[in-house]
Amino acid sequence: MGIRLNDIVPDFAADTDQGPIKFHDWIGDSWAILFSHPKDFTPVCTTEFGAVAQLADEWAKRNTKVIGLSVDAADDHVKWKSDIESYADTKAGFPIIADEDLKVSKAFDMLPAEAYLPDGRTAADSASVRSVFIISPDKKLQLAMTYPMSVGRNFAEVLRALDALQATYETPIATPANWTNGEDVIVALSLNDEQARDKFGEFDAKLPYLRTIKRPA
Repeated sequence: MGIRLNDIVPDFAADTDQGPIKFHDWIGDSWAILFSHPKDFTPVCTTEFGAVAQLADEWAKRNTKVIGLSVDAADDHVKWKSDIESYADTKAGFPIIADEDLKVSKAFDMLPAEAYLPDGRTAADSASVRSVFIISPDKKLQLAMTYPMSVGRNFAEVLRALDALQATYETPIATPANWTNGEDVIVALSLNDEQARDKFGEFDAKLPYLRTIKRPA
């Protein structure tokens, strides 16, 4: 059984290019994003790590820690970061997990239990290790996305999704298609009209089941 939304994510101890961590302790009271990669020194992944580095101020504004993962050694991660920082023209201050034994990749259901890394492997041997996991401060999985090798991830969308998750977290609202921060939100169907008015005030009923309001403060 794979990890599902609202499950508490696996806790684990791991080495990173910045030293050892225990995952739940590292998250602390923050939101967290774990983004995984099948191999160091690969082109698409280098552009993705660069994009994450360039968004450092945006993650900080949202009380969100980011951490990478690749199934190579921490020493390789240190060397690879030089390429990432050169490409992105900024510092990559986040840690990268060294998942050489595939423990984390398997715990997060990115690889089958029998998976191993053959000698002379290429990124294709761990191709499914290309996911994004957004985790709330209670250590529960809020969103998971997995991409194929040929498609670079859109971290502007990851940031938008994080905004939507934080807007709706423990609040009976939802966000419509293509929502961005500052736009109206939808009252959850768990509230009837009277309950919605008591909680949020007046709403705009586009349809009997589609009621919009300004995002609550």
